[in-house]
Amino acid sequence: MTAPGIRLRKRLIFCLFAVLFLFFALILRLAWIQIIRGDEYRDMAVEQWTRDIPIPSKRGIIYDRNGKKLAISASIETLYVRPVEISDAQEVSYRIAEVLDMDREDVLERLTRKADTVLLKKRVEKEEVDKIRDIEGVYSVDDSKRYYPNRNFSSHILGFTGTDNQGLDGVEILFDRYLYGLPGRNIAETDAAGRRIPFGYDTQYSPQDGYDLVLTIDEVIQHFAEKAVEEAVVNNKAKKGAAIIMDPKTGDILALAVKPDYDPNTPFDPISPEEQEIWEGLTEEELRDERLKMWRNYAVSDIYEPGSTFKIITAAAGLEEGVVKPDSTFYCKGSILVGGRTLKCWRSYAPHGHQTFIEGAQNSCNPVFIEVAQRLGKEKFLKYIEAFGFGEPTGIDLPGEAYGLVMNPSVVGPVELANMGFGQGVAVTPIQLVSAAAAIANDGVLMEPRIALELKDQEGNTVHRYQTKARRQVISPQTARTTLQILETVVSEGTGSNAYVPGYRVAGKTGTAQKVVNGKYVQGKYVSSFIGIAPADDPRVVVLVVVDEPDPANYYGGQIVAPVVGSLMSDTLRYLKIQPRYTEEEAERLIMDKVKVPDINDLPLQDALKALNSNKLQYQVIGNVIEGDDNRVVDQTPKPDIMVSEKSIVLLYLESYREQSQEVIVPNVIGKTVNGATNLIKGAGLRMQISGTGIAVNQSPLAGEVVDKDSVIRVYFEEPEEP
Repeated sequence: MTAPGIRLRKRLIFCLFAVLFLFFALILRLAWIQIIRGDEYRDMAVEQWTRDIPIPSKRGIIYDRNGKKLAISASIETLYVRPVEISDAQEVSYRIAEVLDMDREDVLERLTRKADTVLLKKRVEKEEVDKIRDIEGVYSVDDSKRYYPNRNFSSHILGFTGTDNQGLDGVEILFDRYLYGLPGRNIAETDAAGRRIPFGYDTQYSPQDGYDLVLTIDEVIQHFAEKAVEEAVVNNKAKKGAAIIMDPKTGDILALAVKPDYDPNTPFDPISPEEQEIWEGLTEEELRDERLKMWRNYAVSDIYEPGSTFKIITAAAGLEEGVVKPDSTFYCKGSILVGGRTLKCWRSYAPHGHQTFIEGAQNSCNPVFIEVAQRLGKEKFLKYIEAFGFGEPTGIDLPGEAYGLVMNPSVVGPVELANMGFGQGVAVTPIQLVSAAAAIANDGVLMEPRIALELKDQEGNTVHRYQTKARRQVISPQTARTTLQILETVVSEGTGSNAYVPGYRVAGKTGTAQKVVNGKYVQGKYVSSFIGIAPADDPRVVVLVVVDEPDPANYYGGQIVAPVVGSLMSDTLRYLKIQPRYTEEEAERLIMDKVKVPDINDLPLQDALKALNSNKLQYQVIGNVIEGDDNRVVDQTPKPDIMVSEKSIVLLYLESYREQSQEVIVPNVIGKTVNGATNLIKGAGLRMQISGTGIAVNQSPLAGEVVDKDSVIRVYFEEPEEP
């Protein structure tokens, strides 16, 4: 009996240990599941019994400095599908593919995917969504599509967005974190089959729309710049061109235009039919290169040898260091021998001979500026070149800014120093050059270029303002004023005479540089430029225009670019209400050239153009010209009956511009009856609030102000006094 008892006890002990082992193993497993991986399994469970659909935020609006809309977000919808709720994927796929113009196999794959929620298609028009809204398992959420009302206007500043509504270029990408906003979510409780549980958990987290961005750009001045650059490129058969207009006191970029450009609404398509033909048949890699070339901001990302416009820097450095004075004398014999090499003056065929430094600047004489650079020496000259901001980014809030190229002192010999004196052997970007010139116009203080003014919330409150930033004092105010006086004579008496603007004191400098390709100067390829500052006694604008590879038959900056800068400065200064001060001779000549602006409101575009041509006026059309329509003019600037100079530009606003901008100009109703005022206000797409009776004596907002459509205009009426 003893033996069986021992075996039984052994079995019982074994069973006990086995049960204890399993018990502890179960405890450890439960601890692993509940404690170690509890959060992970909880998330998986929540994912199984909830439906989570993202709700995109609305991208902020981009405005110019005066509140004109440059980029807006139009309402649109995004479609999602929950595969578990689709009863017949085959049949549904045919219907969805037909309505949304999608590949049926792709739709079917999405409808049968092993996932809770699948994106079906982004940016779907409401009309299309309504056709499939009744399909169970298909959900739509409000979305927005980026829209640029003025098409290719300011495209290199604004950039564009991708299919996910995120910025891909321009200020759209640099300020994307502010413009994009914070997406929301719709979360609902579902059963094991993925169906929504009645009276279950269902909540929506609303998206936070992005901030609005206000730029320093002035829409009207930008129109002036784009038209001027386009005409310069076309008229001179050039490869490309750029214009920058800057306020020297603040660093604000009032306009930045680059041609050719692109339409940010369709950024992957060429802007012209000619380009479309060239793109046909290209490989994907070649198409990518063409698009990158099209998007490239020439004013910020490309470098070039500035030529004689760089003599402004040489002059300022020489005057500051005292190695030259305005009345210092020089002698030009057509060339100068430096380091065993002969460097020619541009007018070597007829040397300038004896001349003062002022006359040397007026003549843009290379030997004069070579000698100034030699007197400075390479260390001092390079110090000023770097102080003016060359060889480093300016800090402008635009992507892809280039550094430029400035030689290391160790490789600068006598020839290299001489070349830099007249603008060769150093490479700059247009934004660097205009910033350096603006420093001279700003009493020697170099400002950081500013493209963004402020960020605003949806209620119009300013949440952040971008302040002006002075980088450093480069030269003394006295030297800056002396340099400006010399540059003023370049326009009044020298090679920049084509930039002369009656009534304004203009300072400026021409530039013509041979292009460098693969390390060698190429005959027949030039970069022509002109930089202007006005008014010279109190600078308000600095204008730079660069034309790349103009027709070699006429490529001098003073001939082909100076007139463009003169026209741009004339339009801009008048728009900024800077009053001209004419000499007696100018006044007498201008009285004969004045013409009255005709009333072209409500005229078909072609009739309006004939009226302007007959009055010797130029024009610029703002808004899309619709083929087959009469394209009526709804507003004009300047207003009718104003006296202007011949060849002045009249801005013509079409009906399409009014529809795009959703902004209108408040009409003048003073002196009108209630009925008359009502007709005017309603005709402008506005609403009226009446106060009093009789004749209109006051209104708010005032006539001429720009407001959104459907805004309320309050008009005050009073009964006229009895005679």
